[in-house]
Amino acid sequence: MTLESEKIWYKAARTIVKAGQMPVPISETLIELLKLIMSEEQADFLQIFKKPSLSIEQIKEKTNLDKKALIEMLNDLMDNGIVVGTRSRSTGTMVYRLLGPFPGMFEYTNLRGETDERHKKIAKLFEQLVVEMREGTQNNYETFVKQSENFPPIVRIVPVEEEINNVPVEKILPNEEVSKIVDKFDDIALAHCYCRHSRDLLGKPCKVTNERKNCFLLGKSAQFAIEHKFGNKVSKEEAKAIISKASDEGLVHKAFHIHLKTELDEEAICNCCSCCCGIFQLYSNGVMPYHCFTNYLAEVMDDTCVGCGTCIDLCPMNTIELNDSTAKVDDSKCIGCGVCAHHCPEQAIILKRVENREVFVPPPRIKTM
Repeated sequence: MTLESEKIWYKAARTIVKAGQMPVPISETLIELLKLIMSEEQADFLQIFKKPSLSIEQIKEKTNLDKKALIEMLNDLMDNGIVVGTRSRSTGTMVYRLLGPFPGMFEYTNLRGETDERHKKIAKLFEQLVVEMREGTQNNYETFVKQSENFPPIVRIVPVEEEINNVPVEKILPNEEVSKIVDKFDDIALAHCYCRHSRDLLGKPCKVTNERKNCFLLGKSAQFAIEHKFGNKVSKEEAKAIISKASDEGLVHKAFHIHLKTELDEEAICNCCSCCCGIFQLYSNGVMPYHCFTNYLAEVMDDTCVGCGTCIDLCPMNTIELNDSTAKVDDSKCIGCGVCAHHCPEQAIILKRVENREVFVPPPRIKTM
């Protein structure tokens, strides 16, 4: 590889990391990964994204490509899950957003469920990148955790719907119920769970469910996914049935909002397990804090609890333990998902409605090699 080529890939990696929401090391692993996802010509082109999002007019000003070549370039980048293009709701102008490594390219490289050797290699490189991220976190633990407190929460936890029926109706916001989120959108795309698919490629299949197609993109994100064949259009009824099954299997419902702002619409719903979910795994492997919004806390009714331990086994945050044969919840780590309440055989756990709160749990200290 020539010096000029090395510069192109390094600059592309730096631009992509800057566009993302997580601190990712610009390493040989990342550059090797990018070479499997894009061409050198595309890597060179991406350097125009000094800002993560650009309108088509702004892009035209920054490139020498003619109209036909530019459209081909952008379509190829979108087909490969490197750039997402949607129309501005206010102006109708096409806006193109460069994706970062996590979340972004990791998800889009796995949404189609492809199992060829290239995708297996991509999965291994993403796994190695997580190891490098963990080393960075653990070697600078105190500083990193302090800085992480300023990062916005990536997800909002939506509780198992059946477990909020005892909450007064006037206290339930419409988008606290997962079915109400689904009802808001006419465009819904069903895709492979990118996290479970990646684990399958690594030979580490999910321990909780055999279901692989249970991730949803909504609204403009769904339109993009359908157009570029990352997912298939489904009805609201089909989506709700899949989500209901996910609840019964002990999966956690997570809503992703546009620009990570809960006052804006949801753009995706995931149904997550702690053994595969990228966000749970980044937390448990000592890479990132677990940081989310939630409106609920699990509460154990001591006189009903028999200490069976079902909730302990199912809690994705390991926030419940037995104390004198009764389950006790650590409120500081509870994300209010409702999995424990939904599966308690004695119905000894309820979800308590609280004001919207941020849960911030620092990653565990892990000895790195």
